[in-house]
Amino acid sequence: MITNLALDPGFGSSIGQGVGAIALYAIVGLLLMVFGFYAIDWTTPGKLSTLVRDGHPNAVIVTSAGLVSMALIVVVAIYSSAGKLAEGLLSALIFGLVGIVVQVLAVRLLEWVTRLDIGSLIQSDRFAPASAVVAAAHVALGLVVAVAIS
Repeated sequence: MITNLALDPGFGSSIGQGVGAIALYAIVGLLLMVFGFYAIDWTTPGKLSTLVRDGHPNAVIVTSAGLVSMALIVVVAIYSSAGKLAEGLLSALIFGLVGIVVQVLAVRLLEWVTRLDIGSLIQSDRFAPASAVVAAAHVALGLVVAVAIS
């Protein structure tokens, strides 16, 4: 008995479109994460990339939380686009930029309310529990913005 394995006629173009969409979303997400990293770096005393590279634990924690938060926003913006590529890319970009602004402002507000010196905190060579508070603020705001999108 011989069976033929046949693919639907549009299978190849569907795969091509899917791969293209993945690539475009990945580019937008990566650009937003890089921009978000530099927004945190620009608004925080000290060179964040150097602090992370040198292994300062608080800088690593805060930066990681910021990136996870940005990813949450981008993922929900993509998911909410319901398969419409142009709308998904544009909403991911717009909501991602809004999320970056909100996070930067919120961390500055947190710094003021708690009287934390985030610049000194992230430059420390020793783990400071307060960095977990800053990280939680990043993730919490990412969740708030992500849910607001949906």
